Amino acid sequence: MRAFKSALEQKSFDRVYLFHGDDDYLKDDKIRALIDRATDPGTRDFNLEVRRASDTDAGALGLALDSLPMMAERRVVIVRDVNTFKKDARAVLSKYLARPAADTVLVLVVASGAKPDAALIEASTAIEFRPLTETELAKWVAHHASTLGLKIEARAAELLCTATGNDLALLSSEIEKLRSYTNGEPVDEAAIEAIVGVRHGETLGDLLDLVAQRNSVNAIALLERVLAQPKTSGVSIVMALTTQTLAIGWLLAARERGLAQHRFESELFGLLKENPSSMVGRPWGEAVKAWVHAVRHWDHPALDRAISLLLAADLALKDTRISSEEQLLTSLLLSMTAGAPRRAAA
Repeated sequence: MRAFKSALEQKSFDRVYLFHGDDDYLKDDKIRALIDRATDPGTRDFNLEVRRASDTDAGALGLALDSLPMMAERRVVIVRDVNTFKKDARAVLSKYLARPAADTVLVLVVASGAKPDAALIEASTAIEFRPLTETELAKWVAHHASTLGLKIEARAAELLCTATGNDLALLSSEIEKLRSYTNGEPVDEAAIEAIVGVRHGETLGDLLDLVAQRNSVNAIALLERVLAQPKTSGVSIVMALTTQTLAIGWLLAARERGLAQHRFESELFGLLKENPSSMVGRPWGEAVKAWVHAVRHWDHPALDRAISLLLAADLALKDTRISSEEQLLTSLLLSMTAGAPRRAAA
């Protein structure tokens, strides 16, 4: 990524790029940046071609790749969903990749969730666009706001990220709303509450904490407000609860194996780095501390029961006949938190 940013600054590009990974917003952002830097506005209509692989046959692809720049130094060809090429078109692409044109910048885009082809990685400059980490997300919010002439206070940015997760498209939209709401003045927590509809103490992270502590009364009382927040659904809550339950179960087993408590947090961070797409529902640092603190509230039978309940809830939420997410989740939270060990009150 650093090399690609340098290429944008210097307007010196490799012949073939492969954009892959799960963050489509970042992919599109860098595609726009490349088009802006690699083509001239006056001749862009003649030298930019954007195609979708599933709609492009061998002849059309060959024509797009073999065409010469018109009144410009180079052409840019963008091909989306490259994994969906038909066999004959893929053969044309493979032949081209063996000797790519010097006056064409070809960008092959793999859709999120799709695995990049090893042969394409080998024949291109491959860049992975993964979801941003907690630290990267905070920096992104500050940078994106600054490009709009807006400053967001640290606590307000933290609250905003808690509500949206690392959905950059949603974050961008909310920042635009906040700029209009504050008329360019610094964004504080009150502005986040007014526009985004979330405040400290009422986030998904707060709900997860209450379940981890097996506090059924307060968890159920908070559920309705959490469900009303942007980017939050019954499925996302169940996914975050599943990640949390598995993490607590891992900690319980690790403790029984003799893992020292001072290593709990670092080991959990390692697991999250190995599985960055896990739905955590809040910043990693906050989640890890909560999981470590929650181990004392759980035992193996309770965790096994919770996993079974979560699986059943996930299947039920995907059934179109479900009448109320809130009712189903209320039952789930009540069942998961029931029968807390006596030591939880200590």
